Amino acid sequence: MPMASEHDLYSVLGVSPEASQEDIRNAYLKLAHRYHPDKTGGDKEAEERLKHINAAYETLKHPEKRKQYDAMRAGGG
Repeated sequence: MPMASEHDLYSVLGVSPEASQEDIRNAYLKLAHRYHPDKTGGDKEAEERLKHINAAYETLKHPEKRKQYDAMRAGGG
């Protein structure tokens, strides 16, 4: 089952666009722990989900990248 909002980085992490850097970090840590291969026993769907989670966090954890993403997102994509 594909994630409904896998292209919206905030939705991937389950946070709002107004979330603080700390909220983003906490959401990432929680999800990364939940979908880690050691926890999921090699579940391929969980592995794909973790890739999306990591990619979303990689952008949103950097204020400058986040600002660029927000600008692109506001422009419709």
